[in-house]
Amino acid sequence: MSSTLNKRRAGLLLHITSLPGPGSVGDLGQEAYHFIRFLYATGISVWQTLPLGTTHSDLSPYQGLSAHAGNTSLISVDWFYNKGWLDPDGEGAETGTESVKDKNHYLKKAFEGFLDRANKSDKQDFEQFCRDKAFWLDDFALFIVLRNAFEQQSWHQWPEHFKDRDPKVLNEAKKRLKNDINAIKFQQYVFFKQWLELKAYAAEHGVLMFGDIPIFVSYDSADVWANRDVFKLDDNGEMTVVAGVPPDYFSETGQRWGNPHFNWNYLKKNNFFWWIDRLQTQLELFDILRIDHFRGLEAAWEIPVNESTAINGQWVKAPGKALLTAIKAAFGEISLVAEDLGIITPEVEELRDEFNLPGMKILQFAFGDDSHNPYLPANYVNNCVAYTGTHDNDTTLGWSEKLNDDEKRKIYDYLGNPQTTILNALIHAALGSVANLAVIPMQDILELSSEHRMNTPGTITGNWTWRFHWNQVTPQRSDYLKHLVELFNRQV
Repeated sequence: MSSTLNKRRAGLLLHITSLPGPGSVGDLGQEAYHFIRFLYATGISVWQTLPLGTTHSDLSPYQGLSAHAGNTSLISVDWFYNKGWLDPDGEGAETGTESVKDKNHYLKKAFEGFLDRANKSDKQDFEQFCRDKAFWLDDFALFIVLRNAFEQQSWHQWPEHFKDRDPKVLNEAKKRLKNDINAIKFQQYVFFKQWLELKAYAAEHGVLMFGDIPIFVSYDSADVWANRDVFKLDDNGEMTVVAGVPPDYFSETGQRWGNPHFNWNYLKKNNFFWWIDRLQTQLELFDILRIDHFRGLEAAWEIPVNESTAINGQWVKAPGKALLTAIKAAFGEISLVAEDLGIITPEVEELRDEFNLPGMKILQFAFGDDSHNPYLPANYVNNCVAYTGTHDNDTTLGWSEKLNDDEKRKIYDYLGNPQTTILNALIHAALGSVANLAVIPMQDILELSSEHRMNTPGTITGNWTWRFHWNQVTPQRSDYLKHLVELFNRQV
């Protein structure tokens, strides 16, 4: 077990896009710093986010355009004014209501300002960043520029020479589109710069950054375009099987995610280089990492590409032990958390426990069975992360409002008939449990109902847009949170 996760801590779950502020999404500007000060004041020492990658139009952070690149919509425009690369008296000075289109405009103007006015040190820093990240940045920047040129079509719909990465054609494109490619690299430079400044500020306040790695990547991504051998594709680059999960708690027909599966034979022969590179990037950004859909490292649900639902699939084994061994050899002691939710077999538990990875305990799942339910606090071990719910669950208030009287009585009976709401009782139970880390979604801290839910699995609209406002954070609620953190010895 990592020493980072070997002590009692409390965390909050809030994605960067959910931060308040005047823009269309939360960003890495002053509100993020304000949130860290809020965490520090309440004794919270872990900030858990969702993946930071560039999203598609559905906004899902689990379907990114790259396993490495950051989401440039999270970039703070104000930072450019402080650097002197945007003129606050000129075009683009009003950042209050910027849309994604506006943000791209500011990024373009900031790059022009960087080229004109950046000092020698900043320009050398940018050049060093490009060299250090070339193993993914070169392909990603070219991919984005080409994708823009081809009107956002997926790479498998591009003209054949570009789709199949003809070296001569790509070299010509790199020369012809050099300025556009450098602009994309600049955006990534800025994202990493801003994020690492925020991470350093969090560290100064004793706050650890807890990130999330989607096990799969999007088919329409720079990774698949540039690394076809890493994935299960046919000779034309098309998928024959896609990822998902069978019917479960969230969906009667399962979830058909549509991601390509890994070509584990190829990866194993090459010592899992793609995964090692991926971890290298994420470990720079985060102190703790959750491996989303951890059970897919033991066996993954493969669905024929022509199936419209996830019902007709099959479990196919994956070399999780060999992968985690390679990760351990490459990085030594790192803080990984296994998202071990869903259909979990003894083999998955054995893989998790062999590498001493904490799993997840969700209190919303705890009360539907008998006393052996692994999500009941009495069955927790120290080496786990306790949650009231996750970004995929309803808010705990919304969930509790849908319970019938018998279900409510069962919960109150287990928790000692507390004279409080079920929401507060579950927050109390999570923080009071033996789990080394207890994480509460921000919606639960704010006592928000179902309309503030972040994501509903199996749906493709209306997700990922929730944001909070500081006027929802009352002094009474902050004091309550601080009291529980201190009461259950989770302050660090």
